Amino acid sequence: MTRLRVLIVDDSLTVRRRLADALAFDTSCEVVGEAADGQQAFEQCQRLRPDVVTMDLVMPKVDGLRATELIMAHCPTPIVVLSAAENRTEGLRTMDALAAGAVDAVDKPSGILDAKWMGMLMARVRTAARVRVITHVRARLEPHAPQPPRVSALQVPPRLLVMGASTGGPAAVRHILRSLPGDFPLPVLLVLHITEHFDTAMAEWLETQSGLSVRNAVDGELLSMPGRLNVRMAPGNRHLVVRAGRLRLVDGPERHSCRPSVDELFESVARELGAAAIGCLLTGMGRDGAEGLAALRRAGASTVVEDESTCVVFGMPREAIRLGAAQHVVGLTDIPPLLTALARAGAREGTA
Repeated sequence: MTRLRVLIVDDSLTVRRRLADALAFDTSCEVVGEAADGQQAFEQCQRLRPDVVTMDLVMPKVDGLRATELIMAHCPTPIVVLSAAENRTEGLRTMDALAAGAVDAVDKPSGILDAKWMGMLMARVRTAARVRVITHVRARLEPHAPQPPRVSALQVPPRLLVMGASTGGPAAVRHILRSLPGDFPLPVLLVLHITEHFDTAMAEWLETQSGLSVRNAVDGELLSMPGRLNVRMAPGNRHLVVRAGRLRLVDGPERHSCRPSVDELFESVARELGAAAIGCLLTGMGRDGAEGLAALRRAGASTVVEDESTCVVFGMPREAIRLGAAQHVVGLTDIPPLLTALARAGAREGTA
């Protein structure tokens, strides 16, 4: 059996030794190298070509964010960031690392790295290693000023845009939110597969990056009315659904091993709003969101799926297309003008 080759990056020799010793107990893994700073990480990644990298963020000389940018631009490799989520600055830098191409982020405990934490890390490392990463140059996501698509007037004016994403999602969502016009007429509900340790940092990071109002949803708050663009995000470890015109946070079972689940949000919106919604499913591993997008389409909603050409992982969009849930399949740079055209087409129909 081929062993999983891991490069450990951390400026603490004690942490590197603890990680290496723990990984040595797993016969499916092999530590092929260690690095104490980002420059060493970049050089060893080029030389050793590991299957996955565990990346500390706070390091001397070249930090983990810059190392992630260098690796993803020159020798793309799955990266799992180890970060102290309770530190606000480090949490925001974690979001930057995910946008730069890191596959996942794990909260690094301040004390001892116990067996439970190491088991969780190994599971996340194995999952990350399955991601077929791409060269990640930030300019790749800059808008190329596409022409707005022509969209026929909709039968029912949309009241809400719902979006879901997983692996590669932070950068994709950032691009969309930054590219929507200031007069975009719909509120947005968002599900990202992110843990409760990083949800507040993610919301703050998206708000800073987009200039929009972005925060975690609050149980019982009213669903925003059309006319103002704001974003409410599912907090970590809670399903976000819409019931009787309000946002509800649900402690239900995981779905496709996910909580929050895109399917849970999409299916609730299909029941609550039917055709008066737009659903958008972006890059991600697995199949969460595909069935929910299919429910939205059956209810008459407009549905948009990210094309394989721009996905970091095509799993979730592929499943939606397979189910016939995708009304529009377009690349990332074409999604914001399409969503805008759909929202405005509905507004014209509603005011006619």
